[in-house]
Amino acid sequence: MVVGGNTPETLEKHHECLKKQREAVKYRLKKLAARQSEITKKSSVIRESIIRKYQEIQTVLDKDLRITLSHLEMEERAAVSALDGLMERNCSLIQEIEQDLARLTVALNQVDTEPDTMEDMETVERVMDLLNSTDPSRVSLDEAKAEQILSLTNKMLLLICSQTPIIKKLINSYSSDVFLDPETAHPKLIISPQGDSATYTDTWQQLPDLPGRFDTTLNVISLQGFSFGRHYWEIDVTGKTYWELGVTYPTIPRKGTTEDCWLGRGAESWCMEFFDGEYTAWHGGVPHQLPYTKRFCRIGVLCSFPAGLVTFLEADKMIPLFSFCAGTFSDCLHLALCPGHDHNGNNAKPIGICNAISPTSDL
Repeated sequence: MVVGGNTPETLEKHHECLKKQREAVKYRLKKLAARQSEITKKSSVIRESIIRKYQEIQTVLDKDLRITLSHLEMEERAAVSALDGLMERNCSLIQEIEQDLARLTVALNQVDTEPDTMEDMETVERVMDLLNSTDPSRVSLDEAKAEQILSLTNKMLLLICSQTPIIKKLINSYSSDVFLDPETAHPKLIISPQGDSATYTDTWQQLPDLPGRFDTTLNVISLQGFSFGRHYWEIDVTGKTYWELGVTYPTIPRKGTTEDCWLGRGAESWCMEFFDGEYTAWHGGVPHQLPYTKRFCRIGVLCSFPAGLVTFLEADKMIPLFSFCAGTFSDCLHLALCPGHDHNGNNAKPIGICNAISPTSDL
């Protein structure tokens, strides 16, 4: 019997083939779940190790604080004790004088008693000696040493501040110099002579219609492409109300009105966008609304080939904003910028690469 032009033997083979394919996909799903669990566990171990190190740092600082304060408190106790002794001597003399006053009061009531002037002179001398020997200014803290301690703690604070945020120190070590390729820039973009900024102009510039030039979207990409390691750039978006920035494969479409020409709308690019006060991360045409309202001045872009990650950060405080995981990048990556249109006259500022090197700086 033949069903739909297929013999029973053919259908049986197709059935067996599908079963094998199903098992292969099931096995792959199992491996993916195992990998997911492995990554979660590894991340947890790394997190716990970092937490322990921070706790150890805190323990060291707490111990040092206790020792430092114990020195100051011991010296304070010694000074207070010395002043207590001096105060006791004064109190004792006051009591003796009070007794002498009481004795003299009795003597004054006895008309025949002669005053003892020698004893008065002795009392005056004892008081003068006591006042000289119990001068409060003779007891003090070692304020110069205390100032040295304060200076050392301030140096320690400056050292800690120079090393934190740790993530900032680390990520800045991945900084890579790039400059924009004017031959890729849309004709309404003015690229600075140094290749470090792009500015929108409402005038269509008469430029060669090169194959790599964007002709619809307001994009420009870097001349340099990267295919291994980790790379970090900071983009200045100060004063702008509309911008897009990210990374792209060199295969991103450049011509026509196709959505893939826009950053993050196709599979070739990853981007972060700011428009009408809202931040959105894009890849493959899928938007990810971000929960931020503050207008950032500098955005960091971190690309890690070993992890297949593209991460966007608020660069001043290194606050992570969004990460994409591509797993493995299939091509080299270029930095991509879009300064946006004039946005009702409010978006005239350029978008710029911080610390970019001029293409002619080595000439």
